[in-house]
Amino acid sequence: MFRQAVKDPGLAGAVKHLFTQRYKDKYAVEGIDLTIEEGETVAYVGPNGAGKSTTIKMLSGVLVPSGGEIRVDGLIPYKQRMENAAQIGAVFGQRTQLWWDIPVRESLALLKDIYQVPAYTFKRNMDVFTEILEMESFLHLSARKLSLGQRMRADLAAALLHNPKIVYLDEPTIGLDIAVKQRIRDFIKEMNRTQGTTMLLTTHDLGDIEDLCERLVIIDHGRIIYDGKLQDVKDMFARERTIHMQLSSPVTDIYSSFLDLSDVHLEKDEASQLNPLSLSIRFDRFNCTASEIVKRVMNRTEVIDFRIDEPSIEHIIRRVYEGKMDSSVLSSASRGSA
Repeated sequence: MFRQAVKDPGLAGAVKHLFTQRYKDKYAVEGIDLTIEEGETVAYVGPNGAGKSTTIKMLSGVLVPSGGEIRVDGLIPYKQRMENAAQIGAVFGQRTQLWWDIPVRESLALLKDIYQVPAYTFKRNMDVFTEILEMESFLHLSARKLSLGQRMRADLAAALLHNPKIVYLDEPTIGLDIAVKQRIRDFIKEMNRTQGTTMLLTTHDLGDIEDLCERLVIIDHGRIIYDGKLQDVKDMFARERTIHMQLSSPVTDIYSSFLDLSDVHLEKDEASQLNPLSLSIRFDRFNCTASEIVKRVMNRTEVIDFRIDEPSIEHIIRRVYEGKMDSSVLSSASRGSA
């Protein structure tokens, strides 16, 4: 909780506030009950201002909570800051922990001394990180000369250099191209698999969530409104698939083939309107299978090719961001996943 000044608009409001201060209490996070097991990779998502970064700062020991209790591997972060810092790593997409004017290799060597990393462990980790993250070409450059993708890879190496038990990743792939994003995702998965590192990921990149995490936590206005398996929330709110087919010949009144099936809809997309040989059908994957759809179309004409758009978590998160998702429904889903 923090106090927020309440001011009237304009110069008059500013002058008035000098003599008569008014404040209102605002909760950045409120009533959060969150437990993360060792080795989990958890996506912690929500709209801007929902309380994600505040949570990370409290877990890191940077902020002191106004109430409640926080423990990270048995430690109270804001009371045992040195011990807590020794067992965590952090990557912030908008900031770097590298020294700006010295080569990356020297920044990592300084972090080795700060965290008292044994020489053998440092060499082993440097060899692994350099290979997986492809850092050899820029280890001699200073941080100020790195591209964004190079800096993010170097920051990941810095965060994991001392083999932390827990790593907080705040927008680790923001602004990166597809190739660098995938390299970073592969590295995160490899560290989780081989080192058992616990990862808490906050991101707006839904590709990160689907590629890295099995568990999803959604926070909104400082409260957790969903905590459960990513697949469970997809099954509940992302049931629909769309199958796109290329036909050998056009078919009239194709919809009559699906009248006995519920939740089957012909999609009037641009491709089907411009090309009579293109057909897109949206269906509920729990009421009908893709093979059933294709079989019925093939009874009318030959299907040359097809592809299926799988259900995505994207539209769920977007609906939460836009305030269109009933939080009580999400909470019910969360309890059902527990």
